[in-house]
Amino acid sequence: MRYLLSLAIAAVGPFAATSSPAAAQATGAAEAADPNLYLEDIHGEQALAKVGRWNERTLATLEAEPDFDSYRERALDLLQDDRQIANPDQVIGDRVLNLRRDKANPRGLWRIASLGSFMSGEPEWRTLIDVDALGKSEGKSWVWKGADCLAPDYTRCMVALSDGGGDAVLEREFDIPAGAFVEGGFAVPTAKTRLSWAGPDALYVGTDFGEGSLTSSGYPRIVKLWKRGAPLSAATEIAAVPTEYVGTGVAMLEDGAMRYPLLGKEVDFYHTDRSHIAPDGRLIASPLPQDAEVNAVLDGQLFATLQSDWNGIPAGAVVAYSIPEVLAGRDPRVERVFVPTDSQAVEQVGSGKSVLWVKLLDDVSGKLLALTRGADGNWSQQAIALPESSTVTLNATADDSDLAFVTVEGFLTPPTLDAVRPGAVPVEVDALPARFDASTMDVEQRFAASKDGTRIPYFLVRKKGRSGAVPALIHAYGGFNLAQTPTYLVGQPYRSGPAGLFWVEEGNAFVLANIRGGGEYGPRWHQETMREKHQNAFDDLAAVAEDLVRTGVSTKGAIAVSGRSNGGLLTSAAIEQRPDLYGAAVIGSPLTDMKRYSHLLAGASWIGEYGDPDKPADWAFIREYSPYQNLKPGVQYPTPFIYTSTEDDRVHPGHARKYAAKLETYDDPFYYYEDPEGGHAAGADRIADAQRAALVTVYLNKVLAQRAAR
Repeated sequence: MRYLLSLAIAAVGPFAATSSPAAAQATGAAEAADPNLYLEDIHGEQALAKVGRWNERTLATLEAEPDFDSYRERALDLLQDDRQIANPDQVIGDRVLNLRRDKANPRGLWRIASLGSFMSGEPEWRTLIDVDALGKSEGKSWVWKGADCLAPDYTRCMVALSDGGGDAVLEREFDIPAGAFVEGGFAVPTAKTRLSWAGPDALYVGTDFGEGSLTSSGYPRIVKLWKRGAPLSAATEIAAVPTEYVGTGVAMLEDGAMRYPLLGKEVDFYHTDRSHIAPDGRLIASPLPQDAEVNAVLDGQLFATLQSDWNGIPAGAVVAYSIPEVLAGRDPRVERVFVPTDSQAVEQVGSGKSVLWVKLLDDVSGKLLALTRGADGNWSQQAIALPESSTVTLNATADDSDLAFVTVEGFLTPPTLDAVRPGAVPVEVDALPARFDASTMDVEQRFAASKDGTRIPYFLVRKKGRSGAVPALIHAYGGFNLAQTPTYLVGQPYRSGPAGLFWVEEGNAFVLANIRGGGEYGPRWHQETMREKHQNAFDDLAAVAEDLVRTGVSTKGAIAVSGRSNGGLLTSAAIEQRPDLYGAAVIGSPLTDMKRYSHLLAGASWIGEYGDPDKPADWAFIREYSPYQNLKPGVQYPTPFIYTSTEDDRVHPGHARKYAAKLETYDDPFYYYEDPEGGHAAGADRIADAQRAALVTVYLNKVLAQRAAR
């Protein structure tokens, strides 16, 4: 499993606990040099007082803007509309699971319906858990984090709930037929737990077992086999990893009636030592290279996507080998199953009863292939007939048939849910009606030339027939092999909900930039920004902005940039490197102090992406862009909007806090909002998402208008 990490103006007012022994040691050395170190004390009285003042000042300013209430109300209506597609979270035998969130149930209803009624378009739902009611009855702010259900009967599930929305979860056993938690059943206290079913009466569990049981990244260092009836403390250790590893856990690969446990020891974010667990408990090494990504299993074959060239097979290809051959002690033949072209990238791989589903991007346009093995052993592929120039999401696959569900959408095209099968025309199960008038808008895909000549694709959304320069908002991410694809402008909380829609409706330009670091063109596209190459991401973003200026779409100083998590690192560095080019920046849940990031919460797990700042050779290239260290007094930076969550237990809120504090020290204006809940999502529900959409929209209107008036 992989976890990622994605103001008030000074005149009127805007703007975690140390996570490990290593962080505590580093704190002593850094304290004298960093006057803002106290802001890393997540729930510290002094830190929260500062945050409270910034929040109060920002809300007093932005909520007073004339259109704030109307933006928030419309955003909430759009995000919590009763008319929504019930995307299947899982297909479990002949049933479908789904979490529905709406106005009446902002935290959600976890529910189940028969596959037959779901396919008819009129599903007969039975509520399993009312998350809002459960939280109220238990005095918790529960946020749904998913369920792992035991195949092939799917009567029992381990349900994960987070108090406040962080990555740490409470795991409890749930009985689907009874619709209730199992009294005396499996339960794992709140932690960043990794678990899987080892059978009806056993779990593989990696969790916080006490002192010394977590890695420096805060993930499980030890995985155990826990049998029903025994206390968790009596579970049998299966494996352990060094503290400097990211973590460990066991994934259960399900193939019809067969189950294949696979142990993973995560050396870093991109390298994992894997071993199959034999029926007698022996660990047998997988032949895969460490950086391969395991995808699915079908007919005893394990499928994985290569991240580097291996044995004559290119990076990005899907390969397979026989698990029974490995368990028998033989060297399996590794075969190439699918090799993408230079314009393609494999994004998702899933399996059905006899088909392998491959969802890929082709010049950032989604496609779905059905791969089947013929009697001669060779693989054939068939493209499923889906609309061109769309974003395709493989939602769920059935394990006892060749049925799969996909969502198809675009910036201006409402989502549709299709049922697909090999050799058959897709069947529309549901479709959302249009939520805005798209007839007045256009979408174009363009390409900009980066500093080193690389062609960078981007999507441009604006009013039809628009001539002349207008303010522009560019959203980008640029890291961790995560592609950014166009989705319906209504529902994108990661991109501040419908803020992009409001922006275009008012005559401005919205841009989605597919800069390097993402997965738009496979491993090579991602690797072009890793470690010492990270400057490429900033150069790519600047290239897109400059292309907007060159083509008359916008002008210098009228361009805002937006990003969250790694994207927050991107946007905070961007306004430092090019304060002349950008006029505003939305900096969400950011990394900013790249000198200390590896000592804060899950930061150590990202050393594979950025490098190790404790090594002088690595710090030499990280320091060139680290936003916290590169802020300088006397520079007229664009006024940013910085947001995070107090309960973000992935990217430490100290990053956002310290960046704001340093701006304040230099008398630079900024807006700052820290949600008390929400974890890394920076919002526990759609209510928080709507609030942020409104804040971002009035911020952009206010700051870019002020910039233009200078």
